[in-house]
Amino acid sequence: MSELPRRVEAGLAAIPPSLPLLALRLALAVPFFRSGLTKWDGFLQLSGGARYLFNEEFKLHILGGVYDFPFPIFSAYLSGIAEIVLPILLVLGLGTRFAAFGLLVMTAVIQLTIPDGWANFHLPWAAMALALVVFGAGRLAVDGFLFRDGSVPARQRMKPAA
Repeated sequence: MSELPRRVEAGLAAIPPSLPLLALRLALAVPFFRSGLTKWDGFLQLSGGARYLFNEEFKLHILGGVYDFPFPIFSAYLSGIAEIVLPILLVLGLGTRFAAFGLLVMTAVIQLTIPDGWANFHLPWAAMALALVVFGAGRLAVDGFLFRDGSVPARQRMKPAA
């Protein structure tokens, strides 16, 4: 009887890390990409809804105060571009750590903008992004072809830039 749990454990441990890392990349990319699509009415044509939200609705909630977004239209463009480009990079597994870090920063700004969304959305997004920052893309990614295990080896990360 005690053999069955060990076999199940061994079977689960045999799952290649690249599979859950791929699932994480896809799960994090989808909501950001879908949000990014709503910000555009054509190539680099910001939608009226995005303009309205960043000018009128979105406010930063910081230390009990509520503040307007600085440079709201610029923020809308930057957000819209990031929400399209970073998820594409994640799905490809290209520059995964940088893309995930970018989405982690975006999640922090979204948390400051919509503070009530932490439990349902922001916390899981932050956890997924942080896991990808730490573990990289895995082998099922462009990064996996560039680096054997899908991440930059520690010895290469520690070398000072020339």
